Amino acid sequence: MLADKEIIVIKFGSGILTEPNGISLDSKQFDGLVHAVAEVHKSGKRPVIVSSGAAAAGMMAFGIDERPDDLSALQACCAVGQTRLMHFYETLFRQYNLNVAQLLLTNEDFSTPKRTQNVTNTFDELLKHDDVIPIINENDSVATEELKFGDNDSLSASIAVLIKASLLIILTEVDGLMDSDGNLIIEIESLAEALTHVRDDTGTYSVGGMGTKLEAIDRVSRDGIPALIANGRRYKQLEALIAGSGLCTRIKI
Repeated sequence: MLADKEIIVIKFGSGILTEPNGISLDSKQFDGLVHAVAEVHKSGKRPVIVSSGAAAAGMMAFGIDERPDDLSALQACCAVGQTRLMHFYETLFRQYNLNVAQLLLTNEDFSTPKRTQNVTNTFDELLKHDDVIPIINENDSVATEELKFGDNDSLSASIAVLIKASLLIILTEVDGLMDSDGNLIIEIESLAEALTHVRDDTGTYSVGGMGTKLEAIDRVSRDGIPALIANGRRYKQLEALIAGSGLCTRIKI
């Protein structure tokens, strides 16, 4: 990867981008998250965002309260919602004189060597430009079941490995992995041990639960990339997380 600065991959989950009542995108959250990412960029690092939220944004546009089971209906929601997401990001990052670049990917982009090289080449080019923030999402509007990652936790891990990131941060609705007594587990050493604390639940608009997040940070750690899970509502601590502190669950490597 061509960039001469640390690359920080930051994944935004759907739950931290939408209002708690589930009727709209949370503009205050977008403001705070974009400001935090802009500060990371200002510090000399290269943030790369993996953003969920397209399906939720489209569902809200159509007035749908539940995630569609029909693939075509869901893909239509994603097609409409993705434009809303990028409008938010483009407008907000412009305040910091930063441009956004949209990359919509499927699993085939990482399983077919020629396509993987094309993705790598695109990142190489984008990272030559210091004023660009890449924003990645799964291409949900066209991806069929066999081409899907399944969740953006897996996608963020694949991106982090591909572009040789210095750190993967997965932002979600909780502070990290909790034990049976509700206490935050600061550090995990074993994926198998960590998974014993996982409950089988997801948010209203989410796809991946805590299990997929743990699998994602375990995957990148095996490539020597530090990773953590933290609360995206606490966006003011983003720089602290990068510096090695903050409230989160980290994987020991």
